[in-house]
Amino acid sequence: MVTSRWTAAPAQAASPRRRGAVLERAILDAALEQLSTVGWNGLTMEGVAAGAQTGKAAVYRRWPSKGDLVADALQAGLPRLEEAPDLGSVREDLLALCRRARDAMFSRPGFALRSVIHECDPAEAERFHSVIFDGVVGPTTKLIGDIIARGIERGEVRSDAANGYVLDAIPAMMMYRNKISGSEWNDREIEEMIDHFMLPLLLSRGV
Repeated sequence: MVTSRWTAAPAQAASPRRRGAVLERAILDAALEQLSTVGWNGLTMEGVAAGAQTGKAAVYRRWPSKGDLVADALQAGLPRLEEAPDLGSVREDLLALCRRARDAMFSRPGFALRSVIHECDPAEAERFHSVIFDGVVGPTTKLIGDIIARGIERGEVRSDAANGYVLDAIPAMMMYRNKISGSEWNDREIEEMIDHFMLPLLLSRGV
């Protein structure tokens, strides 16, 4: 019958109903996709809902504002830097860690984070600074400290090298060069930074 033919079509096209963590993951992924294609200014809650194939009310029920949604999407999506490489030397460990940090910066969430910071007004961007620190800078700094501490134990690194200025040097340089000169930090650039900047800083006794 005509009636049954028309009633069967919507059931065939309907997507499975999602709830809880599955739906939230879909919404967060859709937010990251929006950020990577249209940026902070172009992202809308309606667009995220459409991308997640859910209703706008489902998004607003969990995140009352675009800023809340984006902060959670970035925190959930940024790659985790949880353990320092242990390859037998400070040089190799720092190279491996810097490559990991570079890959995090240039992942989809990392790119989204930078676009948010560049497009937001200063007041709105302030809320994302903790995402930067907790997601990339803080873990990288901690793992640099772990690598240097191992180097001190091996007698490879001077004993007073584990100070805040030294630990901040790599994240500061990577972020500065990326922001000012658009450096994407290929493997050669990372090696030059370690060989010509970090190792002399760590191994030198000073004047």
